[in-house]
Amino acid sequence: MERASTSDDYARGRRDGLRLALSILEAEEAKWEVLLGESTSWRTNATRLIRHKAYQVARKRVQTALNRLLPKGEEAMPVEIATMIERAGL
Repeated sequence: MERASTSDDYARGRRDGLRLALSILEAEEAKWEVLLGESTSWRTNATRLIRHKAYQVARKRVQTALNRLLPKGEEAMPVEIATMIERAGL
């Protein structure tokens, strides 16, 4: 019985970690999205576009990993994680 509880805690911790990573990636993606095309330098704009696309790809991969770990029917973010994200300012 104790082993099942530990396994559930571990799985919940993995999901919470992925949710936190997902929120950080979304914040970074939004930060770079604002800067797209703002510079007069084409190199800077190209670098920003590549960085923004990299964040989009990373976000999609983390979301896919999270979806694979979520139990069926659990799609909403737990209150504890939402509170931690708000406290972090993301």
